[in-house]
Amino acid sequence: MLLQAPDSAPVGGAALDQVFGLSVAAGLVSLVLLWIAWAHRTHRIEWFQTLGEQLNKRLGEPGWSAIASAFVASSLIVALLGFLWDVSLHAGRGRDEGPLANPAHYLILYGLFALFIAGMSAVVWPRDGVKPGIASVRITRQWHAPVAGIYIAACGLYALIGFPLDDVWHRLFGQDVTLWGPTHIMLIGGAGLSTAGIILLRREGEFSAEFFDRGGLARFLSYGAAFGGLLIGLSVFQAEFDFGIAQFRMVFAPMMIAAAAGLTLVAARLFVGPGAALFAAAFFLGMRGLVSFIVGPVFGQADHVFPLYLGSALLVELLALTALRRNFLAFGAVAGLLIGTVGTVVEKIWNDQVFQFAWTQDMWLEGLAMTVPVAVGAGLCGGLFALGLHGRLPSRAVGRTIVTASILVTSAAVANGLWATVPDDATATFETTRMSTPTGDVMTVTATLSDGLVDGDPTWVQVTAWQGGGEGVVTDNLAKVGDNTYESTIPIPVGGTWKTLLRVQDGRTLTAAPIYLAPDEAIGAEEFIATDGEPVEFVPEIEILQRERDFSAPAWLWGVANLVVLITSLAVLIGICVSVSRFSSRLREQAESEAATRDTVAG
Repeated sequence: MLLQAPDSAPVGGAALDQVFGLSVAAGLVSLVLLWIAWAHRTHRIEWFQTLGEQLNKRLGEPGWSAIASAFVASSLIVALLGFLWDVSLHAGRGRDEGPLANPAHYLILYGLFALFIAGMSAVVWPRDGVKPGIASVRITRQWHAPVAGIYIAACGLYALIGFPLDDVWHRLFGQDVTLWGPTHIMLIGGAGLSTAGIILLRREGEFSAEFFDRGGLARFLSYGAAFGGLLIGLSVFQAEFDFGIAQFRMVFAPMMIAAAAGLTLVAARLFVGPGAALFAAAFFLGMRGLVSFIVGPVFGQADHVFPLYLGSALLVELLALTALRRNFLAFGAVAGLLIGTVGTVVEKIWNDQVFQFAWTQDMWLEGLAMTVPVAVGAGLCGGLFALGLHGRLPSRAVGRTIVTASILVTSAAVANGLWATVPDDATATFETTRMSTPTGDVMTVTATLSDGLVDGDPTWVQVTAWQGGGEGVVTDNLAKVGDNTYESTIPIPVGGTWKTLLRVQDGRTLTAAPIYLAPDEAIGAEEFIATDGEPVEFVPEIEILQRERDFSAPAWLWGVANLVVLITSLAVLIGICVSVSRFSSRLREQAESEAATRDTVAG
């Protein structure tokens, strides 16, 4: 299915017929699912019960856990493929005509809906007063649901709500083509964090009467893959860097990688056992490599790369050879420190080989000041997660302090990373040579920057061309040929629907100057072509990369909208904390009860 060129695609939300069509379809599917749930719980159908029992015989997990696990595994793989395909389509072709005009959206919708169904399956399947696991939540007198199932369903609902809210957001504030748009964070955050829920759900299943252990290897593989899924879920926020179209300062890249590694790899090693951190990293690489191959060579869209994580995984495994592994929180803190320092150096070597942006000396001091505290906090949270799964959480005061401090440290690092500036009166002067090729016009560029814009080692001075009609993203890190003068090393596409711009990042400076911008009738923008020898003013990158944004909306409305997304996002984080805490408390109570019984019998 081909998409319209960006100059003909609408802005400000989808067409009402598409909104109506999706609403009707979602309503019909919801009614069918509600009927199945009602029919199952009232014994009017038995196939759903039989499905869970058959999965229990094959997998060893109780039906409510096995059905949900199968749904989550399939839904997240499909959603990941759809998500990265969607990013690739928008990078290569620009905006589309609405949710039904983009084939990747169908995969995302299926994945998110299936995620919600997965959680609700775990909630609905137990019937006749059966209590699933040891941390079940009472809904009615005869209905108890696993706490992790409720959490997974909440994540799915949170992500699904992001889809219609995204359309509302576009109507209020125009098109938002950054991955970190608030409603986009809801979409990917809900799916990503649900993977922690599936780990907890399987752990709940181990304390069900229907559970039977199929062997140590099977447990290692299932949990290792689940933690690999969590690593994938926490890594999707890095996708703009993966595609080479980062719209935020480079200091975010090492921080996000260390945060995902600290939480996931520490928890995997402490809970699953030796080799689990390496297996989780290998699972991540295998799945991301497969999806990258499908989106790029198979679908013919923009290529992307991804972090390595193997260096951090090896550090965690080596640290676990010491006696420190017996103290989960100390282990998490030290592992986070190693990941934020040595692990970041390993990632730099990998990054500088495969990514579009090198981690230059310009960003190292600030990058480490952000990365190390965040990594230590993530490692501590990874240790807490493992303790919770073992039923050995520390006091609530300790747990709350660690989680709250980690969120505050991460928030401070994010706020610092978002602080970017544009120097006053900064300009670029271009000298270009335009040529025609069988695939379209290209040009070579020599850019002279105004004095003081960059120092001797900027993070990047590059030309980026994207949204040229499906031809992917073209980036060129310019070669310095003189004082403040840089020239292209490859031909850069221009004309047609391309957006071609000079981008500069140096310290807190994050700015861009347009070279060629296609006309866009939908937003009333005319074609722009830089004239040789005439200065072009540098402006905030967002004004070029997100031409479709509407900056005229009231500031209070923008603030309220972001606050709502922030509160709901924090609620999802609190949800996993409460769920793990509930499970840990019930597991500890059961262990204490069994110990008391043994003492009574022995006495």
